[in-house]
Amino acid sequence: MIKLVASDLDGTLLFKGAQSLPEEIFPLIRQLKKMGILFVAASGRQYANMKKMFRPVVEDMAFISENGGLAVYNEKVLYQDSFEQELVREIAESIYDKEGSEFTCSTKDFYYIRPKTEHFRDLMINVVGNVCKEINSFEEITEPCMKLAVYERGGLQDDTIHYWNERFGDKCTVVTSGTAWVDFIPFDTNKAKGVEKYQEILGIRPEECIVFGDEYNDIAMLKSVPYSFAMAHAKDGVKQVAAYETERVETILKKLITAKGNIEEVLK
Repeated sequence: MIKLVASDLDGTLLFKGAQSLPEEIFPLIRQLKKMGILFVAASGRQYANMKKMFRPVVEDMAFISENGGLAVYNEKVLYQDSFEQELVREIAESIYDKEGSEFTCSTKDFYYIRPKTEHFRDLMINVVGNVCKEINSFEEITEPCMKLAVYERGGLQDDTIHYWNERFGDKCTVVTSGTAWVDFIPFDTNKAKGVEKYQEILGIRPEECIVFGDEYNDIAMLKSVPYSFAMAHAKDGVKQVAAYETERVETILKKLITAKGNIEEVLK
């Protein structure tokens, strides 16, 4: 029987750049909770942003944010990863110095940003709705940072991930996150770490979990449990590591509820 469902957001529950969740997900999360199944949102987004997005059901679920850098359950931080401050500054400065690139630096409660364009400032604060702290100097970065990210307005070019892997691939994990972002996270940070933490504290086995994802930053999570679903539009490398495919997360959740948690009924 399934006891935990973990789902990515952008490209998985959120399509085509959407910044609000489909309304039908909220009653599904409540129904899962009544059945004793924990729904976990697992995203590269910040915790504060995710809480706003799931406001109607925030007390009925759990969170893995910053690509696994932070796990929060019932407002309790289960763990929080962080970079060495010297590496944080090195990556942030390198992104800032590259033409056409913008950076974010993730802390538990806010993003450090130093916008070069009004477009990026508006995107972060008004469109995506992140909690941000704008800085004028890299010396103002004093809080522990668990993730940095580079944003390219026109979308990632073919050589973007190669460029950043060449720069920092020996110091941290460098992974694409959506169509316009590259994330930098500590080597031992990924969404699977968050899923494993919930399994540990709740006594849940991997075979009692379902996970959903669409991007390369979901691969570790998809590989961590036997019932993993890649979205139908996911990249081939993501599909190859997932056990199953689906057009929509909600379709599988509805089947799971109807089947009363019996995954074999869902897969028929």
